[in-house]
Amino acid sequence: MEKVFEEFLSDLKDLISIRSVLGDEKNNAPFGVEINKALDKTLEISKKLGFKTYKDPAGYYGYADIGSGNEMIGILGHIDVVPEGDLEKWNTKPYDLMQIEDKLYGRGTQDDKGPVLIAMYAVKKLIDDGYKFNKKIRFIFGTDEENLWRGITKYTDKEQIPNYGFTPDSKFPLIYAEKGLLQCKLKSKKSSQVVLEGGDAYNSVPSKITYTAKNNEEANNICMKLDAHKFEYEIKDLEITVMGKAMHAASADKGVNAISRLCVVLDEMNFKSNVIKFMASEVKENANGKYIFGDVQDTDTGKLMFNVGKIKLDEDEELNVDMRMPICIEKDEVISKLTEVASKYNLEVIEYDYLRPVRVEKKSKLVKVLMEAYREVTNDLISEPEASGGATYARALDNCVAYGIVFPDSAKTEHQPNEYVTVKDVTRSYDVYLKAIKKLNEGDMTNE
Repeated sequence: MEKVFEEFLSDLKDLISIRSVLGDEKNNAPFGVEINKALDKTLEISKKLGFKTYKDPAGYYGYADIGSGNEMIGILGHIDVVPEGDLEKWNTKPYDLMQIEDKLYGRGTQDDKGPVLIAMYAVKKLIDDGYKFNKKIRFIFGTDEENLWRGITKYTDKEQIPNYGFTPDSKFPLIYAEKGLLQCKLKSKKSSQVVLEGGDAYNSVPSKITYTAKNNEEANNICMKLDAHKFEYEIKDLEITVMGKAMHAASADKGVNAISRLCVVLDEMNFKSNVIKFMASEVKENANGKYIFGDVQDTDTGKLMFNVGKIKLDEDEELNVDMRMPICIEKDEVISKLTEVASKYNLEVIEYDYLRPVRVEKKSKLVKVLMEAYREVTNDLISEPEASGGATYARALDNCVAYGIVFPDSAKTEHQPNEYVTVKDVTRSYDVYLKAIKKLNEGDMTNE
């Protein structure tokens, strides 16, 4: 990797500089001009590296091919990112790649521009070496992974489906199972005069939310309640900002939900609102939905995660909720129970998005080959395949897993302020992908 590191860094800088957050639809840019720009740049880099490229005329996806044969290896990634959130919590500019010692900072360095580019550079090494590809390798670039997966859905509707593959969008050694994902809107007619809006995305734990008090007396009373709970906050004039801790919704119980904290206090102040009462009574500060569903967990995929990512109280009232469901519970059961509880507060449950759970057998040839590559490079013979609450493109194919790039000894920084990837992780994931792709290309991948 050292020979091409500066070139890699230049390409990564170009990709990170594009704020590819979901935007308004334009001609041939269904998710906004910035995501379309990031797709074009990714395809431009792919072509430079030696791939044959294709872009969907409507702008939903693109792909880059090398090799030929009866089998296709799919490497799936996405070039859209979640919003940067609270800029005050960033030590660098989110869209200006910055190297500080061993860390490369920027939105998308770990999720998922950096990992996709690393895997592409691993294949470039094979191209430069004159390596013979017995199979077709296709990088598939999604554009709407952080939202409704409309890009990858268009791909699977229209294009050739890989026989097997991986997505470099999680952690090593390998993710063999993922929880189901269900996102819902909880809506109500206006039930109070409270005006409030905050949060960044369904799948991010909100790191702060600001409420503007009506007068000094109200502001002082709210601050007293916050102090009593030992909730962190900042106040400027009448603006009270409750602080939380950002985290991916898949690990919501490791974050601190600022919306939940504010609603608990506003309810204690007797603020009348269907949404506030629901939050204070049924959600509280619990990120596993235990007051709604009870204790839901299994040995394979762990606990249910329940994240309120956004709130809006204005003409109407709305919560955006992201749930990661263990394989042991069915979607219909979750919706039924949530509807039953929400109806007590005159809240309507509207399904926004659903992704089925996925599970690839740990004894499969795909898992075996990828684990061999990981272990041969790292000498880590202890770590085993895991299940996850994340929602990756592994769900888009029937024989696909999430594979890297976060190592067991690395920090997971996706969706957080100061997102970064270490140079160490760049170089060793490059080595893992290089070996894994060779093994997939050369091996008989028929399951026994």
